[in-house]
Amino acid sequence: MTTIEQLYTTLDQRRRPEDVAEMIVDLLKDGLTKSEHSVLEKAAQGSLKRSVYGYTSMLETFGTAVGAEKQITKAIEIFKIRENEKSDYNNADNIELFLNQISPLIRKSVGQNDFKSDRLNKTERKEAGLDISKRNYNKKWRLLKRIEKRLHQYIQESKKIKFQKIAKHGLSHTISPQDFNADLNTACFIAYFNARSGLRSTFTNQSQERPFDEICEMLFNRCKETLDRTQWQAVSHIYITEEVLKHLTDEQKGNLLGKWTYILQEIAEFLGKLWAENDIKRKTMAVQRGNDSTTWNNTAGAWNKARDSWMNIIYALGMEYILEDLSFGKVMRLMAADVIAWHLSTGGKLDPNTEVWNTVPLPWEVFQGKEFCNKKMIVEACRKVGLDPEKSGWIAPRTHQVSQFTPTPELVHGVTVSNPFLASVLRKNKYFSGKI
Repeated sequence: MTTIEQLYTTLDQRRRPEDVAEMIVDLLKDGLTKSEHSVLEKAAQGSLKRSVYGYTSMLETFGTAVGAEKQITKAIEIFKIRENEKSDYNNADNIELFLNQISPLIRKSVGQNDFKSDRLNKTERKEAGLDISKRNYNKKWRLLKRIEKRLHQYIQESKKIKFQKIAKHGLSHTISPQDFNADLNTACFIAYFNARSGLRSTFTNQSQERPFDEICEMLFNRCKETLDRTQWQAVSHIYITEEVLKHLTDEQKGNLLGKWTYILQEIAEFLGKLWAENDIKRKTMAVQRGNDSTTWNNTAGAWNKARDSWMNIIYALGMEYILEDLSFGKVMRLMAADVIAWHLSTGGKLDPNTEVWNTVPLPWEVFQGKEFCNKKMIVEACRKVGLDPEKSGWIAPRTHQVSQFTPTPELVHGVTVSNPFLASVLRKNKYFSGKI
């Protein structure tokens, strides 16, 4: 695999920025100025390739949803089916197709899974021409029910992973190899910013580090120097700003707006379901026992990313008048009670964004047309708590800032650990709470 191919694979991963910077040094080594090389080296010098450990305890990939390969393999054996060609059953469409093709063999309707009322009795089996024993019939019926259950679980888990990726890096994981490889400067900027965007949150009572750092700025400036070659549409999949959008046609902006609107619709449906399933303390957004905080926070992050992107595009198209009639707010993440206590003990107060969240209608219900909210209502809620409604990102695109590069810390559930091997031992022995 070439370096550019390796760089492309990082778009669907959580590689450390240092390791991506090392690849970029290799790709751009003949085209970097001395000052550009110096900036890039701030990250590349910390790559695992140059490290004495050469190891990180943190996963470098996102989770994967498990399909129905195991269950369908068993079904093929029990039903004595001969497949003409091997299918991928880590794919929802293929699983659904298998169910629709096999269920009629025992006269089972997909979706009819009540063990008492939906099975055929002896007389019904005979009338249907099923010359099999009750035990054999029940075995096949239960297996098809498990496959159907696995399909629903797979779709659910796939959504969670999709929203987690969107929360971190927008739509960069959907960029095609052709668009990525079309221009080297474009590819390098996207890959490095993607890695920075994928950084994990740290356990702190301060704001998290902004992903757009001085290295992003340098790589983006290289894109601006080669305007005609830069693949601006690909860049817009991860970095939506006025600077980027001005290089897109109105048709491209419209297509992008449609894509983000559809994503908001998907997330709104999922948020409504999560809100109903979790007893969330809206006033403080403190995690309570039984809350699925990981799924909620990933989905809230996806909503805020999609909303920011949607907001940037409507402003770029001169359509911000929409907000006068329809405006939906941010979704607050759940916070650990000890982080809230830590923040209050150091003189902090409840985040004013949370107070706005408590005042305006739930954003997914506004988007779905169940509640009403407009720009005026959000502006009033922001001003009551001393927030600038525009600079805070409630009714206008977020203001852009460039941060200084800082080395990626080795983390165990958000807590910095100096040694990656020590981090592995601590995680293995559950010295920190949370999922492993």
